[in-house]
Amino acid sequence: MAVCKGYRTQFTLPTGSSISVLLHQFYLYSKGRFLGFKRGQRAQHENTALIQLENVNSKEETTYYEGKRVAYLFRAPTAKKGSNIRCMWGRITRPHGNSGVVRAKFRHNLPPSAMGSTVRVMMYPSNI
Repeated sequence: MAVCKGYRTQFTLPTGSSISVLLHQFYLYSKGRFLGFKRGQRAQHENTALIQLENVNSKEETTYYEGKRVAYLFRAPTAKKGSNIRCMWGRITRPHGNSGVVRAKFRHNLPPSAMGSTVRVMMYPSNI
């Protein structure tokens, strides 16, 4: 279930003519959106994040993603090891409701400022 994104590029042949070729770029992740935290009527549980998976609309479709790793990438104000980009890792634990939303637990709880942002759902570990 790797995501494929195609784009066209021009190549010039040694004879002088040029051809247009459709190239494909594959990703080993699919996208998801961090909706918020698991909650009851009054209490919110920040240790469990709710994630809406892209192109997943039912509880049955979420079973493939159980156990998959999730990465939340963000830009930090200071650079460490030559990069401003940092990553927080988590794992999908179970479905939440009937509409393709899943629960995920992160090593460090996601910050509230991350609500609505994109996360990467990695296609590993594989369970097929």
